[in-house]
Amino acid sequence: MTAPEDLTVENFGPLLSMVGTWEGHKGMDFSYHNEEEETGQTSYFERVTFSTFGPVDNGNQHLYGLDYRMAAWRSDELDQDPFHTEVGYWLYDPAEKQIMRCFMVPRGTVVIAGGTCEPDATSFTMTAELGSTNYGILENKYLSQNASTVEYKVDITLGEGEWSYAEDSVLKMAIQEDLLHHTDANTLTKVSD
Repeated sequence: MTAPEDLTVENFGPLLSMVGTWEGHKGMDFSYHNEEEETGQTSYFERVTFSTFGPVDNGNQHLYGLDYRMAAWRSDELDQDPFHTEVGYWLYDPAEKQIMRCFMVPRGTVVIAGGTCEPDATSFTMTAELGSTNYGILENKYLSQNASTVEYKVDITLGEGEWSYAEDSVLKMAIQEDLLHHTDANTLTKVSD
């Protein structure tokens, strides 16, 4: 549990403004649809909850972070189970000005993406690459052979009572020569603290 005196922009950087529960009703996913055997767009609704924790000490490194849970529903399937979920952490290293997102999706992929940003930043970018030991991607054997994520990038923009993202997961698909840019974007509004 984070002590109240630790809840500062100096410690959490831009992550402090993301605490709470957020919803976005205009998400757009562009991806390969296995059923149709072609790429297409899917509109979606999502809910994300962020809770503070920290500091977490790694020797002289002191990380402050957000525990997060995300779920997304196709816009025409709001009464069904989510089609996508994530669990993980968003972290800030105030001494090195490093911002990180560590997450797992139930398809068997784990990503640690990172970048550099000032504590008062209102926008930042985090990236990861397959094979990198710093800010990298891990995946299960099947995905590695059939739909490997070779790069990941997310751009975050923070506003008053809202935040938005645009992310690009670059996939090497066994069924095609060209890389596929699987993209997602949404703007989320705060619904509770």
